[in-house]
Amino acid sequence: MKLAILQMTSGIDPAVNAQTIEAAIAEAAAAGAVMLFTPEMSGLLDQDRARAADKLRAEDEDTVLARVRAAAARHGLWVHLGSLALRGEGDKLANRGFVIDAAGQIRARYDKLHLFDVDLPTGESWRESASYAAGDGAAVVETPIGALGLSICYDLRFADLYRALSDAGAELLAVPAAFTRPTGAAHWHVLLRARAIEAGAFVIAAAQTGEHQDGRATFGHSLVVDPWGEVLLDMGEAPGLGFAEIDRARLAEVRARVPVLRHRRPIPAVTRA
Repeated sequence: MKLAILQMTSGIDPAVNAQTIEAAIAEAAAAGAVMLFTPEMSGLLDQDRARAADKLRAEDEDTVLARVRAAAARHGLWVHLGSLALRGEGDKLANRGFVIDAAGQIRARYDKLHLFDVDLPTGESWRESASYAAGDGAAVVETPIGALGLSICYDLRFADLYRALSDAGAELLAVPAAFTRPTGAAHWHVLLRARAIEAGAFVIAAAQTGEHQDGRATFGHSLVVDPWGEVLLDMGEAPGLGFAEIDRARLAEVRARVPVLRHRRPIPAVTRA
């Protein structure tokens, strides 16, 4: 089965970003893909809170989500919309991903569990929790390519989430992201390959890339990794559409070869001497 991965340089205008995704949906469908994956913050990437405030909407009013749902239905394509910044409860936003079916219906939602609050050696400082509320649940959804476990960006560093997703039946793991360049260069490839190997699952990681209008720079290198940890697709740094073939037989082969899911045991209490 063919997957399409959209690597984006999302900007500060949701209408422009929506147009990019709509064009990718049309191209992916024409190329015979069954599902398209987009990055974290596909609809708006803007660290200027005052400027972004006028463009943020609740889920039922968000024009990017509405346009993507309409395009998915128009072209008969499933879409994993990696995430959107949406108004949530109270004064906090939600960083929310969606799985949309070929009729344009929302099959699953996921709010990012782990928020990126870090100070990097480059001088970059990020406090995602200042604007966003953390999610309170995990999600696995049935798709034409298999059972898909959902996560977003910084979640990648927390292996227990992916253990829970694979314990719940996930055969593929989605990791849409907007990784910084320093953290991406150091950890992106190794963490994605590790998650694939640990779970015996395909990992699909659509990423933001390049220099953005708000001044930030992201790492790119959207990846598709198979359950053995082999990289099937690495899109480098250029924005655009990439494709990968998913062989479900490979999943069964790897899980039979190294049956880590069957060998998992509850971890006993840790003693410290």
